[in-house]
Amino acid sequence: MKTIFRNTCIILFSTTVLYACHKETPKSPEPVTVQKPQPTASSGKFVKGSHVPTETVCMVNNAYMGKKQIEVPHNGKTYYGCCEMCVKRIPTDKTAREAIDPYSGKTVDKADAYIVMISDEGEVAYFENEESYNKFLAQNS
Repeated sequence: MKTIFRNTCIILFSTTVLYACHKETPKSPEPVTVQKPQPTASSGKFVKGSHVPTETVCMVNNAYMGKKQIEVPHNGKTYYGCCEMCVKRIPTDKTAREAIDPYSGKTVDKADAYIVMISDEGEVAYFENEESYNKFLAQNS
């Protein structure tokens, strides 16, 4: 009788453990930490709509970073990234080196682009030149 009771308890315990281990519980998404650009709008230097120096832009994240970024030479041009992941990605990923001009719709090489901060958070857009940016402003005002 003791054996039957003991085996029943073991079976019930094992079933409970197995059920609990395989039951899927909804998982809340883990927060993603993103390095936010730090525009120097408070100093009056760069604000939304400002042309920003190429070397202060992470060309992978398309963000003004507020300081000089890591140089990444590729095919005779210099691109910029904010971290080692970006430095590795620029030579291997064409999308890290090219963008679409919002006014003309043409593909622009980020190393040669006229770069403008388009949000208070530091997001940037790449234009063929200053004239293209001015036409974009006139069209969207």
